[in-house]
Amino acid sequence: MGTIFRWKANSLRMAKHSLNPSQLKGRSSGAHWEKTAEVFLRDQGLKLLNRNFSSRFGEIDLIMEDDETIVFIEVKFRKSDHHGSGADAVTFHKQNRISRTAAWYLARNPHRAEQFCRFDVISIDPKKRDQGINWIKSAFYSTMG
Repeated sequence: MGTIFRWKANSLRMAKHSLNPSQLKGRSSGAHWEKTAEVFLRDQGLKLLNRNFSSRFGEIDLIMEDDETIVFIEVKFRKSDHHGSGADAVTFHKQNRISRTAAWYLARNPHRAEQFCRFDVISIDPKKRDQGINWIKSAFYSTMG
């Protein structure tokens, strides 16, 4: 379905955080890994449009532009793979919430409604052998039909 890109975590420019990410809890940890993903994607040439876009349907971690394509990005971090990878956590239910929130975003930004859209997942799995970020382009398709 999607293309997977791997990136070594030790080559990350860690968004100028002085804390060790393993010391962060809850929202702080999520914000740290979302910022890490954002830096990675900017290095790949994407442009940030919105961060943590919320609607009554849910939240999208990052909304970016890749050339003329709007990219809705879910960032998932896992300390271990006991419950699967971060990408495994993006269930059909979560995909539906992201799709509905993306439709809401496009309705609120009609100048972007004619652009192509893509749904990507950034899975950060530090226990994997490559210790890096997995970028899954076109990880799923909109459930909105």
